[in-house]
Amino acid sequence: MPGVEFEHSEIIDKFDNAGSNQTGMRERNERLVLTILRRQGALPKAEIARMTGLSAQTVSVIMRALEKDGLLEKGEKLRGKVGQPSVPMRLAERGAFFLGLKVGRRSAEMVLVDFVGQEIAHVTEAYSYPTPERTLQFVQRAVTEVCLELTDTERPRIAGMGIASPYFLWEWAEVIGLDPEAMAGWRGFDLRDEVANLYDFPVYLGNDATSACGAELTFGTAETPPDFLYIYIGYFVGGGVALNGFLYQGQGGNAGAIGPFPVVSADGKPTQLVDTASLIGLERRLTAQLGHAGPMADAQGHWDIDPAIVDDWLAEAVPSLAQLITSAISIIDFPTILIDGNMPSELRAQVVERVKEAIDAMQLSGLARPEIKPGSLGPRARPLGAASLPLSKRFMLET
Repeated sequence: MPGVEFEHSEIIDKFDNAGSNQTGMRERNERLVLTILRRQGALPKAEIARMTGLSAQTVSVIMRALEKDGLLEKGEKLRGKVGQPSVPMRLAERGAFFLGLKVGRRSAEMVLVDFVGQEIAHVTEAYSYPTPERTLQFVQRAVTEVCLELTDTERPRIAGMGIASPYFLWEWAEVIGLDPEAMAGWRGFDLRDEVANLYDFPVYLGNDATSACGAELTFGTAETPPDFLYIYIGYFVGGGVALNGFLYQGQGGNAGAIGPFPVVSADGKPTQLVDTASLIGLERRLTAQLGHAGPMADAQGHWDIDPAIVDDWLAEAVPSLAQLITSAISIIDFPTILIDGNMPSELRAQVVERVKEAIDAMQLSGLARPEIKPGSLGPRARPLGAASLPLSKRFMLET
């Protein structure tokens, strides 16, 4: 690939190869330590030993090895207690790097993040609809561009690329008003394999909304709860499930795929959540009024949309979301529902508030009312979710 070369990294690959049981246990303990430090922040060795149940000697050996590998670094000394001041250990920002590719309805995005989840570079390409050829061309151009932000010694520390994409892309065509042949190329096309053939680092594939849920766990705030139902309102609504602080993907990797969830529409007809609570509904209303959906082009900016159009969409979306939530909490008593989306924060706040009101007005006898909260990543959730795939696969405990 012109301009950028990638080399094999033994430091990173050691987390993928567990030989003997002893080696596997050591690597599990290393992942355990890295997972705790990611979620708790910098900690002294004694506190890590207390939290893990590992001996102080074992923790010291692990920390020294991870520091030698460049994955951990010393923090500021903690003073004010009797005896020698303790030195907390923290994740090293430049210890490893991760690429995240989001394939979306209108655009593809590539991000490069460091070991603590800070975004180093971000490239976006807009299109009318995605095709396999266009996507592969974007990947090669975007990887070259974002990796120019790394030094020659840092590029071997790229630990992998994650791809966050809706499953069954070829089924989009009719829904978005295209000839089915326009996206037929996705049928039978293995995007993960095609991208993996281009590079010597591992490539992982995940559902886009499920990956966004994983990003909330990996890169979210300290207040992110361990158990929640995650709702991501994009062009098509999707979701994910977090249990005990881990992403639950199910046997087929599609747990939390809430789009097909059956609901009753405002006019009393049976339909699916994807038809009532997706941004495609808002876009259609806006297009009917203006002839285009231009105000929705920038997901992170302000959408200058007639409030009556937004209210009309919310009147359809919110009751359906409430139906989903009440059904979900009757099966798993989720204490928290996180709602995020590819939309400005003020619209997300409206959705959250209206859903709260709808849930409060419902008869939930025998059920515990969940807390309805906004997610923390917004439009960045899906590309960051893609980047979280290699991070979690290679450096974190996943169960």
